[in-house]
Amino acid sequence: MTKIPVGVLGATGMVGQNYIALLNDHPWFEVRYAAASPRSAGKKYRDAVAGRWQLAKAYAPHVGEITVEDANDVGRAAAAFKRGDCSFVFSALEMGRDAVKALEEAYAAAGIPVISNASAHRWTPDVPVLIAEVNPHHADIIPMQRKARGWDRGFIAVKPNCSIQGYMAPLYALAKAGYQAERLIVSTLQAVSGAGYPGVASMDIIDNVVPYIGGEEEKSEKEPLKIFGAVENGLIQNAALPKISAHCNRVPVTDGHTACISLEFGARKPGSIEEIKKIWTGFKALPQELDLPTAPVQAIIYREENDRPQPRKDRDADKAMAVVIGRLRPCNVFDIRFTALSHNTVRGAAGGGILNAELLRHKGYLQ
Repeated sequence: MTKIPVGVLGATGMVGQNYIALLNDHPWFEVRYAAASPRSAGKKYRDAVAGRWQLAKAYAPHVGEITVEDANDVGRAAAAFKRGDCSFVFSALEMGRDAVKALEEAYAAAGIPVISNASAHRWTPDVPVLIAEVNPHHADIIPMQRKARGWDRGFIAVKPNCSIQGYMAPLYALAKAGYQAERLIVSTLQAVSGAGYPGVASMDIIDNVVPYIGGEEEKSEKEPLKIFGAVENGLIQNAALPKISAHCNRVPVTDGHTACISLEFGARKPGSIEEIKKIWTGFKALPQELDLPTAPVQAIIYREENDRPQPRKDRDADKAMAVVIGRLRPCNVFDIRFTALSHNTVRGAAGGGILNAELLRHKGYLQ
């Protein structure tokens, strides 16, 4: 098949670099357009990231020769769109919330679909916050979003916060089996790569744990309710449950967010720990049914060892797109407790965005 040409906004930053690397040899998409801050504009991509490339995997040779554009210049992207060099963009913009929100809307108004990693539109009521295995039906709000805003081909779809990835699919799998979580307490141990580059100063994080990450606890408590919500009258109405209390900590780990969860069910509870394990290990959703290129074969992996999951050993499981769970056991306060791990810059960032794009292509929103 002819590959769809795509662009990356914020292409020189940490998340942008992950998009560039993960799209190497993608069977459907090819990076043909890159945009970043004005200081990178006009440079070849290889020169813009010289001394700043943070990944073990290299970018494709043809990407190194792309001239980086100013991400603020929507007209340049629109011209690339018209000549067939950019059918949609992945947004990894690192700007103020209001600036990102306005710029993504400008791209969509220019007819360019935006698959965003940024948080600016996560609380916009007609913008879907997608986890492909959990709420793919939320993509169906896109025609209503376009109509309400007078957009033709453009739209905005976003992925959620990286720190909630480890427990959203497990919660959904249980709810799908009839076991609705009503309350949960989660403590996250979040990798330094989640802060971008240069990120947390070494003197702050080495031999230390920082028990505060700005905005993370609020995102962790609110975003799941939108993801579990329903599309009604052109807007996404938040779910009432589960009630979430989150503690978010920065720890000296390079990649991989760990979450320790205590969970209470409603009136209907699983019969045993083994039943829960079977629900998780047997869970398959639309991305697995469609065999989407970036989807993990097994969305949830359960480890029986007492000391797993561990970031260094488990973060790369199944293309770094699987959620790895362990230590499932009864809880003395709620019903159960367990530990979950997800790769924050792959599943929680660029990989999750690419999987969303694959889902949206399947649904006919990306040509």
